[in-house]
Amino acid sequence: MADTHRINFEPVDIDMEVREDESILDAAFRQGIHLMHGCREGRCSACKSFVLDGDIQMENYSTFACNESEVDEGFVLLCRTHAYSDCTIELLNFDEDELLGGLPIQDVTTRVVAVESMTGDIVSLRLAPTAPEGFQFKAGQYADLHLPGTEETRSFSMASTPSSPGDVEFLIKKYPGGKFAALLDDGISVGDEIALTGPYGSSTLKDGHVLPVVCIGGGAGMAPILSLVRHMSETSNPRPVHFYYGARTPEDLFYIDEISEVGRGLTDFAFIACVSDAAGAQGSGSLSFEEGNVTDVVRRLEPGIAKSEVYLCGPPPMVDAALELLDVCGTPKDQVFYDKFTSPAFD
Repeated sequence: MADTHRINFEPVDIDMEVREDESILDAAFRQGIHLMHGCREGRCSACKSFVLDGDIQMENYSTFACNESEVDEGFVLLCRTHAYSDCTIELLNFDEDELLGGLPIQDVTTRVVAVESMTGDIVSLRLAPTAPEGFQFKAGQYADLHLPGTEETRSFSMASTPSSPGDVEFLIKKYPGGKFAALLDDGISVGDEIALTGPYGSSTLKDGHVLPVVCIGGGAGMAPILSLVRHMSETSNPRPVHFYYGARTPEDLFYIDEISEVGRGLTDFAFIACVSDAAGAQGSGSLSFEEGNVTDVVRRLEPGIAKSEVYLCGPPPMVDAALELLDVCGTPKDQVFYDKFTSPAFD
């Protein structure tokens, strides 16, 4: 059995145990300590921290996330760091309200109850947890789905809400060559068993906050934002909500009626569909949408976005463009929430 050590996190003065055979981030997840994180693969810098004291080893990480000079100074990525003694670690990014408010990671066995095409390349996958009979998470989070018969996982966001832990919905975009996409086309059927692990992610609604909410999504990034909006409606949250969703063509828009119905329970709700290629579109009927990239539409219609909390999810280029826009508009970084997926999360 692996040796166990103590980790003390500064400046928050939180202690926890970590085994030598698990990363420090995984140990925190196991104990319900909600450290900042993103890709969990050593490829972003969301969990970057500084080792003040102790014997650690970091492995399989990108030098773009933590370069050699930073490593020499004592910086580490907690998702790729193992402790071999008691350690003191300074957290560089943290939310005091969230640190001890996270949910412990769960390993859940589920049964497929529905597989439904939403568009030509987005599928709704609904799972019913069977052991245990429920999956606890916060609106806006994601989970790892295990590819049957392998050790591999893929990360997908929940579109459902915590109020229905027995019926969990994921919206999954099918990418050419994607392993999970291939299973959705021919391999996953109603009644099949799929294991999931989670929840992960820090792009959740913050208790006690009062600023208006602006959501920007694209593709399967509809999922966590729909979860947030559904949750706000269910709990009669009084904050104004504007939801911008980017698609390539009108045929790529979906859940329009559902979103309209959810919006009836919200304050000053607006859903703005944005289409980047409307030329020659067929069958759009009376559907109303703005032409252009979603970030261009937000730039035009949200002049006061610096005084809003902003939630982002979508393809990396969309998220990068949105972050650039928010920086130009002066939106404080602590009012911007998103999870840093890397490419495997999209297949």
